[in-house]
Amino acid sequence: MADVKIQPLKNGPYHIEGTVSLVDADGKAYQVEETIHLCRCGGSSNKPFCDGTHRREGFVAEETAP
Repeated sequence: MADVKIQPLKNGPYHIEGTVSLVDADGKAYQVEETIHLCRCGGSSNKPFCDGTHRREGFVAEETAP
């Protein structure tokens, strides 16, 4: 299995590097690249991918587990 790195960006999306499969709740597979950014703010109009909405909305996220 190839290495996959998942990193929450400060007040932004999840940055994912590596070969991954991304499937929605209905089992539909998304076409993905080696690097993707998944929305964490919930405001993206291109869910599950980030479209930069977090910047306009002033999204603030926890970066580490409590």
